[in-house]
Amino acid sequence: MSQEATEEVTQETEEAGAKDAGGADEAAPQAADAGGAAQAARAVEAADETKASPSPEPSGSPAADPSGSPTPGSPGWFGWRRRCPRTAHGVTVGATVLAGVLLLFALLVPNRLERLTPEAFFRLPAEGILLAGLLLALPPRSRRLMAVVSGALLGLLTVLKFVDMGFYQVLARPFDLVLDWILLDDAAEFVRESFGRTGQVLAVVGVIVLIIAVVVLMTLAMVRVTNLMVRHRPVATRTTLVLGTAWITCMTLSIQVTGVPLATKGNAEFVNNRVEQVRAGLRDGRVFQKQAAVDAFAKTPPDRLLTGLRGKDVLFTFIESYGRVAIDDPAMAPQIDAVLKQGTSSLKAAGFQSRSAWLRSPVTGAGSWLAHSTFLSGLWIKNQQRYRSLTTSDRATLNSYFRKTGAWRTVGVVPGVRRAWPEGEYFALDHIYDSEHLGYHGPYFSWTPVPDQFSLEAFQRLEHGKKDREPIMAEIILASSHNPWSPIARMVDWDDLGDGSVFHRIKKEGTDPKEVWQDPERVRTEYRRAIEYSIRSLTEWVERYGTDDTVLVFLGDHQPVPTVTAGSTSKDVPVTIVARDPKVLDRIADWRWTDGLKPAENAPTWGMDRFRDRFMTAYGPRTD
Repeated sequence: MSQEATEEVTQETEEAGAKDAGGADEAAPQAADAGGAAQAARAVEAADETKASPSPEPSGSPAADPSGSPTPGSPGWFGWRRRCPRTAHGVTVGATVLAGVLLLFALLVPNRLERLTPEAFFRLPAEGILLAGLLLALPPRSRRLMAVVSGALLGLLTVLKFVDMGFYQVLARPFDLVLDWILLDDAAEFVRESFGRTGQVLAVVGVIVLIIAVVVLMTLAMVRVTNLMVRHRPVATRTTLVLGTAWITCMTLSIQVTGVPLATKGNAEFVNNRVEQVRAGLRDGRVFQKQAAVDAFAKTPPDRLLTGLRGKDVLFTFIESYGRVAIDDPAMAPQIDAVLKQGTSSLKAAGFQSRSAWLRSPVTGAGSWLAHSTFLSGLWIKNQQRYRSLTTSDRATLNSYFRKTGAWRTVGVVPGVRRAWPEGEYFALDHIYDSEHLGYHGPYFSWTPVPDQFSLEAFQRLEHGKKDREPIMAEIILASSHNPWSPIARMVDWDDLGDGSVFHRIKKEGTDPKEVWQDPERVRTEYRRAIEYSIRSLTEWVERYGTDDTVLVFLGDHQPVPTVTAGSTSKDVPVTIVARDPKVLDRIADWRWTDGLKPAENAPTWGMDRFRDRFMTAYGPRTD
């Protein structure tokens, strides 16, 4: 570079520096030699390079706006935002929209499947409007904490709503935060029995992953939407005020769209109901203790108990899921009615008479053990807490009163029991035959370990058919009509039952539960067929093995799941008493039950907890 050029550059550099320093009047002296000029030239070149390229961001730290959210022009992972700015902008907008939709879904989603309609999502949630106002009003640090906490809580609330959906589909009621945790283990066991160990593991893992994903995604969505509101605070504030005013107006005027209120405070009501449910669950224990302390027969001498049944074999038999829907539903009634009429006729030809009515079960869909204990104890066992309190108390049951007399051997045939059953001791059974002690070597039918026909034949072989025995009081559980009703066993010749191996072929001919449960109508059809099988098994056993001393009481334990009941809220189940000795039925003449195996529509309906005392009164000492 020539001396003149060097001096010119040096002069320009010094003038620029003077201007940057605040526009000083005096320029710096020119460089005295060529070395100083060269150094100045290099400084100018470095300054030009710096202007040509942007300041580098710290490695791994994308540029962010004051709210903390990445800007569309930030490098992103591997610099993709810089290389594809339009795509980056689209992803940013899409993620924000998705976050908003997710929050709106969580705020508006109901906890019952039948309410999951498009109209449910076109509403104004009060909780969302209030939360937006609170987040806008808080200082930055408190706002970030509030966004994370509220997002996580909203995620948990959404999970609880999903759990409620499942409980309504099976039990026709919401999940009880105090009393229902043990049922989750039963649900996992049911999945294992229906779909195998692999299906159980996959289901459990899937549920856990889904819960974590919902909570995490809801938290991230809340943080993202909060950041968006802060960046556009004026617009967000005006929007929140407008929505709040609209909500108040719609609530005041009761404005509805297709019958659904436009303004809702559903989440607040949902939480309030759960709080009340928890309080009621905690109070229920004290209430139940007072009820259990009252027993009209506790001080009755043994020789004054059940005198009207001395010498009889009394069989209390529960048919799983045998509910009123099987008799009343137009789609099932013709076939069930035919089976009941045939059974009534066949039993009458064998010398037996029968009377029927209705009992109201404490549960529906599932929870058979709660219904069994209600029937036997005379107490309303509506939840697991009451069941545990009952089975650890000294409250007498029908079983224990039969045993107390010393006139009966008490036995239980419980094929649904496949593991330790410590509560069995409470029910005062001298001997219990579970699924492992009936001599069955055939296949499971989904949940059902032993077909009903084989269970009854095993009872005949192991107890009822023995010679020179004492009278028996038996509690028998028939499980073939247990959900999922696929595949179903079918009747075979009683002489061909053997060790149950004949059922391997029958199971192969049956339906696949995974296919059946894709169609509600197929589920209802298979349910009806299962009830027919259970009734036929029982009535044919009475015809084949019943005697003058046989007294059979059989009933359903609860209605089936809502998929079968199709919206019915009834908890009624049929109950029938069968006997050959006319004196047995004469004692209940004032009950006004219907003749035959089918109860009339207007037949008496009792709470299931009232049966024990009425039965013991009817078959106690005569007072006339």
